[in-house]
Amino acid sequence: MKKKILDCAITDFLVYGFKNVTMDDLAQKLGISKKTIYDNFSTKQELVAEAANTIFENVSSTIQKIHREEIDPVKSLFDIKKEVTKYYNDVQNSPQYQLQKYYPEIWASIKSKELKKFGKLMIKSLEKGVKMGLFRADIDCEFISLLYFNGIRGIRDPKLFPPQHYKFEDLLIQYFSYHLNAIATPKGLELFNSYNAASKPWKHSLYFLHFGFPF
Repeated sequence: MKKKILDCAITDFLVYGFKNVTMDDLAQKLGISKKTIYDNFSTKQELVAEAANTIFENVSSTIQKIHREEIDPVKSLFDIKKEVTKYYNDVQNSPQYQLQKYYPEIWASIKSKELKKFGKLMIKSLEKGVKMGLFRADIDCEFISLLYFNGIRGIRDPKLFPPQHYKFEDLLIQYFSYHLNAIATPKGLELFNSYNAASKPWKHSLYFLHFGFPF
């Protein structure tokens, strides 16, 4: 029953947002009493935390799989982008927006896991890009990875970029254009543009997503 409740909650949280879905909504959808939900999750905060962490782990597994099977670091960026952008939108019922605004402690916990989970993967990917001649040989991979994570966190901050004023896709385009131009060789840019041209409806060059968490 606990897994059934959690699965239903995850589905609805991703569609309607963490704040908008109530325990009454879940009970009605599952055809159970609200007491049954509270027997398994003592508070909504506990349910949100478990749902957010479950989604994080699921996405993490997919990203790790992409890296294990990657042809080159540039191609993996597009594959990761496809996975991660499933969870982003620009309205205020966005799971990411609501998690940050209404459940800041859970959001902070998730953020603390990102670097631990993906930091070494990103450094390894950057190093591979350098060996393949896609990224400049003189970059400090560890330093770049830290800058990258800091930038990703910045553009996801609704206080800095309120979703009613900024479209998340546009922020990504601007941020990653800046980032890629800072580290890529002409060969890397050429490869990126070839993938980008084949990736419709994305029409902007220098657009990619790497390691961003779906909240």
